[in-house]
Amino acid sequence: MASIPKTMRAAQVKRQGGIEELEVVEVPVPTPKPEEVVIKTEWAGVNFIDTYFRGGVYPRETPFTLGQEAAGTIAALPSSSSVLDSDEYKRRGFKEGAKVAALVSGGFAEYVAVPWTHVQVLPEGADTRQGAVSLLQGLTALTFVKEAYPIQKGDWILVHAAAGGVGLLLLASQFGATVIGTTSSQEKAEIAKKAGAAHIINYTESSVPDEVLKLTNGRGVEAIFDGVGATTWEGNFTSIRRKGTIVSFGNASGVVPNFSVLKLGAKNIKVCRPVVNNYITEASEFHHYASELFDIVKSGKLACAVHGEYPFTTEGMRQTHKDITGRGTSGKLVVKIA
Repeated sequence: MASIPKTMRAAQVKRQGGIEELEVVEVPVPTPKPEEVVIKTEWAGVNFIDTYFRGGVYPRETPFTLGQEAAGTIAALPSSSSVLDSDEYKRRGFKEGAKVAALVSGGFAEYVAVPWTHVQVLPEGADTRQGAVSLLQGLTALTFVKEAYPIQKGDWILVHAAAGGVGLLLLASQFGATVIGTTSSQEKAEIAKKAGAAHIINYTESSVPDEVLKLTNGRGVEAIFDGVGATTWEGNFTSIRRKGTIVSFGNASGVVPNFSVLKLGAKNIKVCRPVVNNYITEASEFHHYASELFDIVKSGKLACAVHGEYPFTTEGMRQTHKDITGRGTSGKLVVKIA
């Protein structure tokens, strides 16, 4: 086993609230459970949901370490003999020093202890930065276009805030859909076009529902992927076609307002509020989708752009939250842990 220190740096929320509650502090290295892998973290990805946990949208007992994904090298393997002897575990190719990416609770830390079921060995040639950049957003995009709304060739799809949903755009267009993306600037429009959007609507200049109906000859789109929330919600019911599906997965502009289910009957609309973790709960599910994801990444068909790299300091962590909530980002934010 590699030498593991007793203490480490971690980005913790002292109490839920403003950015000032987020600090990088010294804490004990976690003691792994028998079924857990210990990872020496090199990179950790920043996600909008981190701001929800910090701000209290999703209540949690404090203090806690932020972070949903991490990538690095294996520092220690599970100690459970039943785990080590299982066929599913043996198929993973775990060994000390292997480069891995993982879904975690508390990824902004120098060491993380993670159930082996949600750790993926990276393919040959991939680096840990790529793992941190790709994992959570890639799994979200892949499971959403396969399960939340299984995209079919010929579908028309609307993706709100398209420059921030590059993975969705890339996969939707590769699966044969015609993608409409909404953006707020020409710069973001170019990013969305490169990622596969066939049509762009600048929502600061035009009515999104009006433009969608023009593009689709009044029919509307088969599915809408909406990570924006409050400000886009009402317009979705105009943009969606009869028997269409609205996939609501974020609250960037605020929480989706309450609405009567009777509203769905006007067009027989389906509404889905997916959480990626519920698509990859089982070890086999995670491994299936993570393997498919990194095969796609390795092939060059899915490349998640990086907006910026940040230092693992209190100031650096706070800046990630300022930037990701400031609507000025157009790619993944990553923190260099080591």
